[in-house]
Amino acid sequence: MGKWLLPESLADILPAEARRIEELRRLLLDLYRTYGYEMVMPPLVEYLDSLLSGSTRHDLDLRTFKLVDQLSGRSLGVRADMTPQVTRIDAHLLNRSGVTRLSYCGSVLHTRPRGLFSTREPLQIGAEIYGHVGPQADIEVVQLALESVSRAGIIGARLDLGHPGVVRALLDDDPAAAPLAEDVFSLLRDKDVPGLERLVAALRPDTAAALLALPTLYGGREVIVQARAKLPALTRVAEALDALEAVALALPGVDAGIDLADVGGYGYHSGVMFAVYCDGWPDAVVRGGRYDDVGRAFGRARPATGFSLDLRVLAGLLPPPSIGRAVRAPWGQDAALASAVAALRAQGEIVVQALPGHDNDQQEFICDRELVLIDGTWQLTTLN
Repeated sequence: MGKWLLPESLADILPAEARRIEELRRLLLDLYRTYGYEMVMPPLVEYLDSLLSGSTRHDLDLRTFKLVDQLSGRSLGVRADMTPQVTRIDAHLLNRSGVTRLSYCGSVLHTRPRGLFSTREPLQIGAEIYGHVGPQADIEVVQLALESVSRAGIIGARLDLGHPGVVRALLDDDPAAAPLAEDVFSLLRDKDVPGLERLVAALRPDTAAALLALPTLYGGREVIVQARAKLPALTRVAEALDALEAVALALPGVDAGIDLADVGGYGYHSGVMFAVYCDGWPDAVVRGGRYDDVGRAFGRARPATGFSLDLRVLAGLLPPPSIGRAVRAPWGQDAALASAVAALRAQGEIVVQALPGHDNDQQEFICDRELVLIDGTWQLTTLN
């Protein structure tokens, strides 16, 4: 095996793609700043009990690389998701009483790829709101997630909304359902209706009927009306439907679908959750939602909602980047030449000084202009 080979589902990022990813990173972080989000940069490695704390343990444990700290002897983890780290920062370090908006960007590492075409090293970027329990925060993060995709240049993104609180309310209302909760969520996630029918046969008829109705409650905003008619009039069911309706009504021009059987991440999310899908990728490009309980492990169970996406996936959905235009200049120590080169670079121009013997080397840039000494002055000329 050659020393240049990388482990499965890991890859180098070459110049053109790296430039596109970096441009997207700057674009989105600047966008989040205009909304008032402050950037934080948590470490790549943390103590394992911090990374896998609270409701995140079940979802992240198998995806997290583990190692032993040679200084303390304690177990460490390489982060598989930055959201718990940002929650820790809000709860334990910033410790603010009001609303806090935080953004972040960095590599995460997964023990296994999440999908057939996924990398094990996503470049995760996201935004979170802490401290507001109302639907206004949910609406803001959904709008910001959609704008992230739009600003990147993606047209025709589709939004899916869900709420695990509906299923939880139905299960909590039937004492016999508690032991079956894990299996119910799994079957709903897989849309396995025959399996669900067999599982809920021992439950109360009204509970079984409501759970079997969930896979049929998928579509546009009319699903909320249908759900109010088909599901039991439980307070928590009504609250979950109200929250979904508030978000849906705030996005009148958005292609939004509602799926009440979508319970992905049920152990993590506590309210409205959403996913953004784009043509050209088989899975969600953006995932987000409310996760009010995560901060409890850090001493402050603050209301929280947010989203994240993989910049590498987003960049891959865009057309190939155009080749950069540059100015070619000779190599030299002439003060006037150095001044001319510096002036062009200050204007944002790419100036490539050709090293001796490499005047015609090919690289990422196309040199369509050249600095030429004419009558004792360095002047910019067009190359044919």
